[in-house]
Amino acid sequence: MFTGIIEEIGTITRIVGTDMTVRAAKVRDGLAVGDSVAVNGACLTAATLLDDAFVLQMSPETVQRTTLGTLRSGAKVNLERAMTLGGRLGGHLVLGHVDGVSRVLSVEKQGEFTRWRFGAPEEVSKYLVPKGSIAVDGISLTVIEPGNDSFAVAIIPTTLAHTTLGTKGPGDSVNLEADIIGRHVYHYLHQAAGNSSSGITAEYLAEHGFL
Repeated sequence: MFTGIIEEIGTITRIVGTDMTVRAAKVRDGLAVGDSVAVNGACLTAATLLDDAFVLQMSPETVQRTTLGTLRSGAKVNLERAMTLGGRLGGHLVLGHVDGVSRVLSVEKQGEFTRWRFGAPEEVSKYLVPKGSIAVDGISLTVIEPGNDSFAVAIIPTTLAHTTLGTKGPGDSVNLEADIIGRHVYHYLHQAAGNSSSGITAEYLAEHGFL
């Protein structure tokens, strides 16, 4: 489990098969073999520890369903170690299970902020709500304009400076993970709607103040 608060930008130094070597200082410190690390929002497992780097193993599924398979040596990546119980949850609950890959559609400067619009495949867009959470390349962001096939977020300068978003622009690919709470609510409601004997429907939740 992660929070979507990026700890460090690491550098890929080598990719051999499904093994990715990443150089990092903060995230490497205290890391143990078997620990989980989110790389651009995808949860990977530390397999080998080096002096100033670590080797992560990518499954074929991860390579196929995320942007990690397109990365090469020298690429910069967002890194976050798994959260600890009792620690601060500065972003939102992030599993590191990427729901879909999309692209940056536009970037518009708005004073000190920038307004970014991303494409949203159907497997992500159905979970988006105004002021809800989404992880973009592992970064916890707030949705401000959800649509059928896209959404917008407002990015502060600190986020651009401390994540790989500062190196991206229109056309670049990103990993997306929808909010896990919204996803569970969505599926539960749809299952309940198809099972009238459950007693829990969208109308029931609205009547009792849950919607």
